[in-house]
Amino acid sequence: MADKLIIFDTTLRDGEQSPGASMTRDEKLRIARQLERLKVDVIEAGFAASSNGDFECVQAIANTIKDSTVCSLSRANDRDIARAAEALKGANSARIHTFIATSALHMEKKLRMTPDQVFEQAKLAVRFAKNLVSDVEFSPEDGYRSDPDFLCRVLEAAINEGATTLNIPDTVGYAIPELYGEFIKNLRERIPNSDKAVWSVHCHNDLGMAVANSLAGVKIGGARQVECTINGLGERAGNCSLEEIVMAVKTRRDYFGLDVGIDTKQIVAASRMVSQTTGFVVQPNKAVVGANAFAHASGIHQDGVLKARDTYEIMRAEDVGWSANKIVLGKLSGRNAFKQRLQDLGVQFDNESYINTAFAKFKELADRKSEIFDEDILALVSDEAITPEREQYGFVALSQRSETGEQPFASIVITVDGAEARSQASGNGPVDASLKAIEAHVKSGAEMVLYSVNAISGSTESQGEVTVRLQNAGRVVNGVGADPDIVVASAKAYLSALNKLHSKADRVAAQG
Repeated sequence: MADKLIIFDTTLRDGEQSPGASMTRDEKLRIARQLERLKVDVIEAGFAASSNGDFECVQAIANTIKDSTVCSLSRANDRDIARAAEALKGANSARIHTFIATSALHMEKKLRMTPDQVFEQAKLAVRFAKNLVSDVEFSPEDGYRSDPDFLCRVLEAAINEGATTLNIPDTVGYAIPELYGEFIKNLRERIPNSDKAVWSVHCHNDLGMAVANSLAGVKIGGARQVECTINGLGERAGNCSLEEIVMAVKTRRDYFGLDVGIDTKQIVAASRMVSQTTGFVVQPNKAVVGANAFAHASGIHQDGVLKARDTYEIMRAEDVGWSANKIVLGKLSGRNAFKQRLQDLGVQFDNESYINTAFAKFKELADRKSEIFDEDILALVSDEAITPEREQYGFVALSQRSETGEQPFASIVITVDGAEARSQASGNGPVDASLKAIEAHVKSGAEMVLYSVNAISGSTESQGEVTVRLQNAGRVVNGVGADPDIVVASAKAYLSALNKLHSKADRVAAQG
């Protein structure tokens, strides 16, 4: 174990806690399959006790994933732990991750419990979980801001009760690399049975140091598991980024002396899938997976790279999955070829009718666009119109008029519970007019808090991918729509967000 770094991915749990990043069961399954293809060691599939929807997602992933350990988060109580165990029954390898806050601030203000009460509850939770599964992880929430003496007492007891992994979270992103590394090292040195468990790090990025802190926890503190997410997705400023951790350890193996089991050629595919599913666009200068990560604009850099790549490149683009991935499919391609391509991209549908709908949408796109890219396919199948029976609102048709000096006008046809409805409105531009036309009919009262457009590939023929974030009655949801026509993509994204608002999925915030 000493030379292996365990990669624990929490995109589907902690990453999903980003406002507007909640995913459907099918979307979570698709990402879980890609994480398995990436050879992630542990997939934290969700928080089974938080809602029936999350329970079903964890259960579906546990029943599907064969090569990775599937984990469910739970608070330190019997109900949560039993619910997690039930959801994980079908897993080849299952883990329960239970947590309780240990910092003085959290115990007093949030839990309203004494340290002794927290100590007893932590012990009982690990003991109960150990009776249900053999692999139990314990996290003291806000561990980095906890009193070290009390933390040692709790962690020693957790190991005695059977915890196989101890995670020390920097829940609020307060840590500094050297101090965080020394903090974990000190805990491991002080706790007599510390060698009986794998030590883990879970860092948030509030000060931009989640990756640095995690690496310090590994190098200085001796941790052998890192908890991270694809693209650094997560609440507030995000989590530690999986792709940065993996490539740092692989690129600087001379320093870290550790191996990771990740298939790095699947990193970019995972990044794109998570970005297109959640609507959280990856910034161009993002390390490893940003569009500019391997681009060279400077003449001096270009000259050096042409002569010898390692003059300015410490990693090869193809090693993390960057490639010219234009697909061969076109409007004459058959359904089986399309289905195979979906499988290659990690997309699988349980219902055959979804494939038929997706194939029809692909044919329609091929008629309008001369070149089809993998990103186009992923955007196409992430469109919630593929599952029409789940929709409250659907897109049918749109016409709009925009002329210099005249107020733009839009007329739209949508479906509401399967019945067509027409509406029209004027606005400041064609997009504004189109969305106002939708709202004039549905009267959702939602506030738009984000509107963004991203080109899926790099030409004027590219599909536009639009993200709309709506807020209503305390709920925040993202809607994503893609189409070669930006105005149509915007309408689809708005309707997608309205569908999520309409779903009323229950959520219980949790953080490890």
